[in-house]
Amino acid sequence: MSNYNSKEIQTRVDDYISQFKEGYFSPLSLMARMTEEVGELAREVNHYYGEKPKKPSEVDKTIKEELGDMIFVLTCFANSLNINLSEAFDIAMTKIETRDKNRWTRKDS
Repeated sequence: MSNYNSKEIQTRVDDYISQFKEGYFSPLSLMARMTEEVGELAREVNHYYGEKPKKPSEVDKTIKEELGDMIFVLTCFANSLNINLSEAFDIAMTKIETRDKNRWTRKDS
């Protein structure tokens, strides 16, 4: 099991994709793929925590596996648009830490 930072993830995905003539899918296709992966994650969450158990014929997947698939597609999306995931994450966290800093009940209060 390896621990990767976002630069290593983006490089590993790019190394994989660059082997193929087709390269990255278009942003619209990647959006469709991401939507598909979110649906697969939702299905797994519903099976484990919801009211819809798996059918005996369904393949056993895990939430962890589906999250990994989402990371792959998200990374493809970012790479195809030359977006640095660390920078995108930092922008999002700064926004959330500012906007929501007093929104929730702190454990230390």
